[in-house]
Amino acid sequence: MADRLIELEESATHTGPKGVINDWRRFKLESMDQENLPPAKRELLRQMSSPHRQREDSRASLNRKMSVQEYELLKEEDEGCLKKYRKRCMQEMHDKLSFGPKFEGVHDLDSGEAFLEVIEKEHHSTVVVVHIYKAGVKGCEELNNCLECLAGEYPTVKFCRIDAVASGASERFSDEVLPTLLVYKAGELLGNFLACTQHLTGEFFATDVEAFLNSYGLLPEKEMPALDDDEENNVE
Repeated sequence: MADRLIELEESATHTGPKGVINDWRRFKLESMDQENLPPAKRELLRQMSSPHRQREDSRASLNRKMSVQEYELLKEEDEGCLKKYRKRCMQEMHDKLSFGPKFEGVHDLDSGEAFLEVIEKEHHSTVVVVHIYKAGVKGCEELNNCLECLAGEYPTVKFCRIDAVASGASERFSDEVLPTLLVYKAGELLGNFLACTQHLTGEFFATDVEAFLNSYGLLPEKEMPALDDDEENNVE
């Protein structure tokens, strides 16, 4: 039982100060060019990266404090490695928070069957925004352009559009109620906005549509963009 508890501790997620230090030790070892390191420093790095080298002292090793030698080593040429470590941690956090499929652009639906399929068969975590429009109706083209912009900002949201006539329900979606926005998740209708441009200003933009949908809590949090090397260098 004691051995099992130690195994569970050793396999635990690296959270808290001790877990972060141990994770950093391993990352430091993986990042350095060990072939060009002096043998003594290479051995020290190996020890730093293995806090549970032996079964009998694994618990003590996990809880040990950083030595003066380790501290001095971490100070040497450490800035670049620290930035890489931070970038990796941010990417791991991003990956854990991101789930479900990703989409690009606004998807055209050509029939009522396609409309029903996207509502009923899409991933349960995916928000589906459907724009019902008609060519020539005021506000429809502008709203299409806004949704194209938002599709790039919210890749986990599936933005769709369908012509009112192609939907097979043109009698329900007359020109007076267009453009219409319908919002679904897991097959459930969350938002039904007829003549939705009446809720916007005369000249509206993607940010206005975004704010309108967010006022009803219909859009997820924006994803954190991955940092490129130039952006990472500006992070202090």
